[in-house]
Amino acid sequence: MAVDVVILAAGQGSRMRSRQAKVLHRLAGKPLLGHVVDTAARFENAQITVVVGYGAEGVRACFADRPINWVEQTKQLGTAHAVAQALPWLRAGARTLILYGDVPLITFSTLQVLVEVCDDDTLALLTARVSDPSGYGRVIRNRYAAVEAIVEDRDATPTQREINEINTGVMCVGSDLLRALLPKIDNRNAQGEYYLTDLVGLVKAAGKAIRTSAPASLLEIEGVNTRMQLAALERAHQKEIAASLMDQGVSFADPARFDCRGRLSIGTDVFIDINSVFEGEVEIGSGTSIGPNCSIANAVIGEGVVIKANTVIEGSIDAPVIVANDVQVGPFARLREGTMLAAGTRIGNFVETKKARLGEGSKANHLAYLGDAEIGTGVNIGAGTITCNYDGANKHKTRIEDGAFIGSNSSLIAPLVIGNGATVGAGSAIAKSVPSASLAVARSAQRNIPGWKRPQKKPPEGK
Repeated sequence: MAVDVVILAAGQGSRMRSRQAKVLHRLAGKPLLGHVVDTAARFENAQITVVVGYGAEGVRACFADRPINWVEQTKQLGTAHAVAQALPWLRAGARTLILYGDVPLITFSTLQVLVEVCDDDTLALLTARVSDPSGYGRVIRNRYAAVEAIVEDRDATPTQREINEINTGVMCVGSDLLRALLPKIDNRNAQGEYYLTDLVGLVKAAGKAIRTSAPASLLEIEGVNTRMQLAALERAHQKEIAASLMDQGVSFADPARFDCRGRLSIGTDVFIDINSVFEGEVEIGSGTSIGPNCSIANAVIGEGVVIKANTVIEGSIDAPVIVANDVQVGPFARLREGTMLAAGTRIGNFVETKKARLGEGSKANHLAYLGDAEIGTGVNIGAGTITCNYDGANKHKTRIEDGAFIGSNSSLIAPLVIGNGATVGAGSAIAKSVPSASLAVARSAQRNIPGWKRPQKKPPEGK
């Protein structure tokens, strides 16, 4: 079955008080529209058309790499008018699924059911029963429970406003049927707009079927019109993610203080402390502990790893951070893209790594920068050590072989090789390679000046 997905995303969202198009505001690290597009793309043989308006250029640019048909609604004349802009893209014999760019959490399973109850001569509506239907269109049924009409809140009578079954706006209809009936909708209503909900009456008058289905959760149909609504939806969504992870064997110090802004895969018996943020693609092995206030992006973390408080791990999609089993990191450490830590390594407080590989059992416990470095097994990196990898134009590599010992406050000026079992004396600036089993010391001679006096502060002028 061919599914033509039409996503309405033309509104300005004036209540957001933003110069940015509403559908580009982010939920769980992704634009609102991105959630909807990703869900729609799961249908086989799907064709996605997005109707844009306010901020159209920015919206298109944000999704430039996606196979989307873009159409523009230059005047905001209602939902039926918006869908009409997409009619040229609809395929004969397809089903048209109509979604909204500011309703981000609709699930694929809910949409699958809706599409399945639709055929060439059917309008399928997603409806829901809510405790407070204010502001929503009401679903009007006859005594046989068949749908008769949808009445918008502003046009409803007091009796109709008592109905708690609402129209979510999401619908599926045979594309040929939609093409035939949509031009018949007029704007004789309180808003002077072309309501897509008027399609219900036209389908009924044409003797075609109207069927309904319901979402699995009311969270799926929550829209975003204000920043407060966006914040509330963010927390509700994060709560659902945390609940799912707890079902898989993850423990949280406080699941309300956790944020997942990407794809997170976690083993069992993992502990996550407060205020930890996960972005991009992150995998965490069983038995690992994440301390408070950690930020982890695009990383693969092994089993039994201890990541202490305030650690930042920031890999990229192309160069993720790889942490093997039984590693300790932090507190206050920073692992950047391309870092690879073998089993049993230790990275301590205020140590930064980038494109650095550390072999088994190696450690840098304090105050170091290791960039473009290949470090063997059992290496000790003293406090204050830096690899001077950048000469102002090019990056160069430092290789430290197995069992080497780098004394505190050493500068290793790349390109450079420190041989097996070699030692670098504290405070050295090493610019030449060090042979294996050798001691390298590179310090200027110390000079003591007897009787030297510190400069005195000058008294303020006028005193």
